[in-house]
Amino acid sequence: MRTIMARTPHESSFSFSKRHFQRIIGKGGGGEERKNGDGKAEDEFLAFSNSSSNGCEDEAVGAAPPAARKRGASSAAVAVSRFRSVIAAAIARRHRLGGLGPRVTGTLFGHRRGHVHFAFQVDPRSCPALLIELATPTSTLVREMASGLVRIALECERRDGKAAGKLLEEPLWRAYCNGKKCGYAVRRECGPADWRVLRAVEPVSMGAGVLPGDGGSSSEGEMMYMRARFERVVGSKDSEAFYMMNPDNNGGPELSIYLLRV
Repeated sequence: MRTIMARTPHESSFSFSKRHFQRIIGKGGGGEERKNGDGKAEDEFLAFSNSSSNGCEDEAVGAAPPAARKRGASSAAVAVSRFRSVIAAAIARRHRLGGLGPRVTGTLFGHRRGHVHFAFQVDPRSCPALLIELATPTSTLVREMASGLVRIALECERRDGKAAGKLLEEPLWRAYCNGKKCGYAVRRECGPADWRVLRAVEPVSMGAGVLPGDGGSSSEGEMMYMRARFERVVGSKDSEAFYMMNPDNNGGPELSIYLLRV
């Protein structure tokens, strides 16, 4: 007679019922084949019972540490949040330092008796990617614009022994207006006074006008501005050009600004 060792209480009770059932059948005469068949059935059931109990134990172990999973999920969320913050800061810096596309918003402004400034922005609300102050008086540029064609060329020197940086980050330029030298131009950071002008003309998509002068700058006259969309063309890392777009083709003034590193 084969001895069956019960691994669980459930196995023990079932094995006892099974042996009792086999004795009843044996008394009625079931033959050797029936005994063999019962042995196989018993082995199959024991295998199924063991696998079921192991599966339950594994499931219990897997479901044991929900708190650990929550801590892991919160740590992952914090890591993702930090990563997104770093990416957003990098993108913002890239746009601020010259992430201009093929179409930009350009604004020329200056007090009537002051110097000309021009700023290029990705959109009217963004920080200027480039803000240049020319030595040219605003009144002189207005007279040149009256002729219908203005070409401003800015040239900077290539630095010997140093890797060339971004063209829009060059600090100092030689300025030419319609082929005539007109002093120097410097790259500036956008200050509070510049922001006031850009905020004032923000609703203007294209056009020119005059803004009232503030008390502190009354000696330089009223603020003049011209605003339009420009097409940006990149020739190489040492040359870029901005062409004022005239959507109506009404014969208005043409303005082109060239940046060259020589």
